[in-house]
Amino acid sequence: MANAEHIDTFTGPVFRPGDAGYDEEVAGFQTAYTHKPALVVGAVHAEDVRAAVEYAARQGLPVAVQATGHGLSVAADEGVLISTRRMTALDIDPATRIARIGAGVRAGALVEAAAAHGLAPLNGSSPSVGVVGYLLGGGTGLLAREFGYAADYVRAVELVTADGRVRRLLPGDDLFGATLGSGGNFGVVTAVELELLPVTEVYGGQLMFDAVSIEPALDAWRRWTATVPDELTSTVAVLTFPDIPQVPAPLRGRRVASFRIAFNGPAEEGERLVAPLRAVGDRMKDDLRMMPYTESHTIHSDPDHPHAYAATNALLSEFSGETLSALLSAAGPDSGAVVDVRHLGGALSGPSRIGTVVEDRDAAYLVRVITDPDDDTAAKDKIRTALAPWTLGHSLNFLYGAGADADEAQTRAGYSADTYAYLAELKAKYDPHNMFRFNRNIRPAA
Repeated sequence: MANAEHIDTFTGPVFRPGDAGYDEEVAGFQTAYTHKPALVVGAVHAEDVRAAVEYAARQGLPVAVQATGHGLSVAADEGVLISTRRMTALDIDPATRIARIGAGVRAGALVEAAAAHGLAPLNGSSPSVGVVGYLLGGGTGLLAREFGYAADYVRAVELVTADGRVRRLLPGDDLFGATLGSGGNFGVVTAVELELLPVTEVYGGQLMFDAVSIEPALDAWRRWTATVPDELTSTVAVLTFPDIPQVPAPLRGRRVASFRIAFNGPAEEGERLVAPLRAVGDRMKDDLRMMPYTESHTIHSDPDHPHAYAATNALLSEFSGETLSALLSAAGPDSGAVVDVRHLGGALSGPSRIGTVVEDRDAAYLVRVITDPDDDTAAKDKIRTALAPWTLGHSLNFLYGAGADADEAQTRAGYSADTYAYLAELKAKYDPHNMFRFNRNIRPAA
């Protein structure tokens, strides 16, 4: 248990196990895992974060960080948790199109604030995800094929490193690119400055097909993705809806394929582009439309309530007919898995504009396998094995849960050998005692 040294120096609240508010403070969107730190610091600004890191260093304690808890996989046991959810400062300069974003800002808040200036961020599918955590993983957004990874639009990072220093990092600094794509291995990000884009509307929504049409619809989609322009980004999820009251009655217990479309262009062109998918047959849902960007979260309609989940993924070189057959054979109705396939390519395949460590840019598709964390191993292993002939690697950003699997080998597999060696050397320089290790951890080089 941490002692009380300098606890009263924090502006924000401090919690220990058993204190009123402790359980609420450590709770996050991911309910399968929960941090159990000896001390929680509810930071309200960068100085609170700096003081918390300095305190942990004096006590020889590891540090975990949480804003929303969407990506929690490796829970802290003892140590210090820095909760950044109160750090919600958000300022936008419409002239430069730069937003300064505090560590606790959620995607939905940024989308709304940017829209007031006729701008938009390269956000992902869920409005409740923390912006900073999303960027630290790279950020594969709704318009990713046109604009690339969201992390490539970061212009500055404010980072508290293990020595208790608040550093302002800019492109060209050694830690700048290393921080973007390594998921919190090098310190606590207290703010970022992010370039916004002049996007106010998007054509998009969902096309949903019933079980009998899943295979022909997926086959049409995989052939269709070879023809679409970079301005169109799409994904497809194959899932069986649970038979629970939270699900609309017509969907309860139904197995479906849901295609999610986002096109940065006029509705007339969007309608022309999606015609081959509509030609598959009757749809259970078809809500494609021109929408204000503030409604873009409806394209995926991600769950908005905390719940338990685990996931693995495979980055694929192609999605051929043979690939599809292998996937459907491994991910049948009895697997219990949600399978999500994302069309990559386009601007995602280009080199990083600012030297981030987001790799595997040669991948053409990403397959995610999302499961119940209590019964997930067999389904995940079976699907990954089936996709092995086309697999280039995996994305660390889409490895949810399964903290027991978060070993050095898994992290190494998310980078090239040279990149991992480079990151390990930086880790030895800036975090030699591996203070920041509750993540897909990069171990300091010996």
